[in-house]
Amino acid sequence: MEDHLPAADGHRRTADAHLPAAEGHQETADEAARPEADRPGRADRTRRAGRTRRPGEDRPRPEEDRPGGADRHPWAGGRPSSAPAAQPLADLAGPVESTPGLTAHACWYPTADPGGEHVAFICDRGGSPQLWTAPVDSPEARLLDAGPDHVTEVAWSPDGRWIAYTTAPGGSGHTRVLCVRPDGTGRRVIAGAEPGSSAYLGCWARDGSALAVTIAQPVGAAVEPPGERPPGWTERDGHATLLDAGPGPGLGPGSNSGPGSAPVLGRTLGPARVRDRLSAYLVDPDGVRAPALLTEEDEAATLRTCDLSHDGALALLRRGPRGRREAVVVRVADRTPLCVLPVADGDPWIGRFSDDARTVWLRSDHDREFAALLALRLDARGRRTDLRVVLDRDAHDLELLTFLDAERAALAWNVEGTSEVETVALPDPSPPAPAGNGTAPPAPSAVPHVPPRAVELPHEVVTRLAPAGPYGMLVAQSGSQRRPGVWHVPGTAPPARTPWSARDTDTVPPGPAPVRPVPLRPTGRDGLRLAGWYHRAPGRAPGEPAPCVVHLHGGPEEQERPVFEPLYHELTGRGLDVFAPDVRGSSGWGRTFRDADLGEGRFSAIEDVAECVAHVIGLGLADARRLAVMGHSYGGYLTLASLVWHPELFRTGVTVCGMSDFATFFAGTEPWLAESAAHKYGHPDRDLALLRALSPMSRVDALRVPLLAVHGEHDTNVPPRESEQIVRAARARGLEAELLLLRGEGHDFRRADSRRLFRRSAADWIQRHLTR
Repeated sequence: MEDHLPAADGHRRTADAHLPAAEGHQETADEAARPEADRPGRADRTRRAGRTRRPGEDRPRPEEDRPGGADRHPWAGGRPSSAPAAQPLADLAGPVESTPGLTAHACWYPTADPGGEHVAFICDRGGSPQLWTAPVDSPEARLLDAGPDHVTEVAWSPDGRWIAYTTAPGGSGHTRVLCVRPDGTGRRVIAGAEPGSSAYLGCWARDGSALAVTIAQPVGAAVEPPGERPPGWTERDGHATLLDAGPGPGLGPGSNSGPGSAPVLGRTLGPARVRDRLSAYLVDPDGVRAPALLTEEDEAATLRTCDLSHDGALALLRRGPRGRREAVVVRVADRTPLCVLPVADGDPWIGRFSDDARTVWLRSDHDREFAALLALRLDARGRRTDLRVVLDRDAHDLELLTFLDAERAALAWNVEGTSEVETVALPDPSPPAPAGNGTAPPAPSAVPHVPPRAVELPHEVVTRLAPAGPYGMLVAQSGSQRRPGVWHVPGTAPPARTPWSARDTDTVPPGPAPVRPVPLRPTGRDGLRLAGWYHRAPGRAPGEPAPCVVHLHGGPEEQERPVFEPLYHELTGRGLDVFAPDVRGSSGWGRTFRDADLGEGRFSAIEDVAECVAHVIGLGLADARRLAVMGHSYGGYLTLASLVWHPELFRTGVTVCGMSDFATFFAGTEPWLAESAAHKYGHPDRDLALLRALSPMSRVDALRVPLLAVHGEHDTNVPPRESEQIVRAARARGLEAELLLLRGEGHDFRRADSRRLFRRSAADWIQRHLTR
């Protein structure tokens, strides 16, 4: 933030602050001067117990009605034993800059101060994602945290005093939450500083007095394998387990105890299984009051606090694994769940309470093929009374929802991969008046509302919407011709690019202009209609078959979008076409399509890759003799699966942070990710045969072509072992195989030098094998 902004040092707490007073803690000089600790690895994790009641201790008394104007919030109490502890850090703010350090930079994840005059955002103009602030109408931006840790989320407090943000030390999946004042002072870790823990942002309390955070801490737990169930399918109510990695028998044809072998799924090789306990807390960024526990869950895949009611009596949580997310309304006083409703995947910020807390506005696909805006009505005790559709679209998902004020919302719709944004006045969701006989008439399918106002934007895809002052809005967007930037929409005026977001022509490297992709709709063998975007290399004559790279996205629930991708730009600049398909399991095409890869449907997803190849060959776009396949994360797995299931199709492959064997993946991944992955891929105990059959290592003898594997050394989502073992197995079978291990990176490559090295190495590899 600019130097001329007023300092917040004189702020005083009110009597109805959200948190209980700290128990006599006073920061010592040693604590204030303590250096920032390095994050430990998995081996350094310690078991931390959750809060338990002492014998004879009563739970907070359930309240019949929410309190109004109470002097003390219902969650006030003592400090839980496992609560996060704040850790002060040195200030690392930089000077004001009016010219970027890197020309081709991107800005994203904006959040505005209460007046909408200043914005905090993530920008990589310094070479990695860092926290910056700037006036909404001035190019003079300031770096707030010059540290090396990648920033992933940002949230300005409603009172304007703090900016909260999540960082990923070393690029790993072990994140932590920090706060800093808008002038760059007071930098501190709020959650995630404890050894072995990981933390991420929740919402701010409406008055800015507290920040919700979620903390994941590993605990040991013994779990009995579930009983029998129908073969070939994966139920979504099981408990994922993490198994210790180690040598074990092979997993099928071509496997042995040599290079690439892995433990058998379902064998417990260690004394205890590991899983995460997820705990949501309210934390005072000033450190005056002790953290207060909102809720906690064992064996949960995700848990995020999305909103708190004005009086603090209710919390809106999002929990559950991918494909099975839930919104939960919780009474904070005793942590009692009052209402549960399925909600959509995608953006975690699923909704908000109305000012009177009698309505919850939700982005949900409950009983629907596509997500819509729903109004969930609550009684005075917070329990469900009514559920109605406020706004929906046929065959289009509502993918972003934000609230500009108490009466207006902004919505972004996914229209076959592109975005359409509109603002809408929130209607009165009250139930209809009783008829003459005293009975209520049937509820309509949708609540009457004022027609939405469309917001015309210059680029194809919106990644975030955020309120900016009484009438404004911030829109983060990307497109096929530029890297991400932020636009300001002041009331009903046209959107304007913020001065600190680079111009379109300055966001891409010098050289050929970016390719504008065209949509394609292949068909799977079972008739399911697929999708994708084809990027044609510049200068290619119409009808001339070209060497082509099939790029497979991650998730599996991600969706290919028409945005500028530096990797694609690198490949097309070398005369290589790129086809990026959405095979079954991708989002954006309805819930049935997204769930079509569950259980044995994974085999059909592998077949979809072959059908996509046949489609672009049949159109005369791709040369059948010069094809490569590559992908990241799940796309890396699908790359390996395609190479061993369809060895005749491709001349080479590049797997990036991809799983090669589900046994070692479940053994080494993060506990929370294991819980979520079990619901998507299969359970490591009861789906033993299915996961073994789906693992590329089980068919490694079918591999026929050169392979490049790329991995971040600090990847805790898909550990580097997944790449190491497939490379060893390929070499043992006489194939050319290389491993590029990126130092200081995790599952996603954040630093500019790492991304550049990856792009050029992958493009060099593919070009050499497709053009020789």
